[in-house]
Amino acid sequence: MSLTNSERAIITTIWDKMSMQADVIGTETLERLFSSYPQTKTYFPHFDLHPGSPQLRAHGSKVMAALGDAVKNIDNVEVALTKLSELHAYVLRVDPVNFKVLIPCFRVVLASHLKGEFTVEMLAAWIQLLSNVVIVVT
Repeated sequence: MSLTNSERAIITTIWDKMSMQADVIGTETLERLFSSYPQTKTYFPHFDLHPGSPQLRAHGSKVMAALGDAVKNIDNVEVALTKLSELHAYVLRVDPVNFKVLIPCFRVVLASHLKGEFTVEMLAAWIQLLSNVVIVVT
């Protein structure tokens, strides 16, 4: 799916604003994922999954770093996330459904941080980008 110039601008503007809080947003996204979809915990048996744990914060940072790579390479997400895709598909063998359920968790956390600034246009732009990310990673 191709992004319009307007969608690209929205995504990069929001990313610039939220990148300062990326670690917090990533952690909160994972916390929401694990509470809303407990079956996703099976991939993290070695993690302390309590809210705010160091392992959760570290992995949340990794998730957001990957998303940052997608934003920086917005026109070539596939190349930017190739190694991540191969790791999750062939080494870790993560069920692709897990990426699809991660996306709404991220959107809720993003909206909660942006509050009244989060518009329908922003939501639509992020849905496009995140859909592209899911396609690439799965």
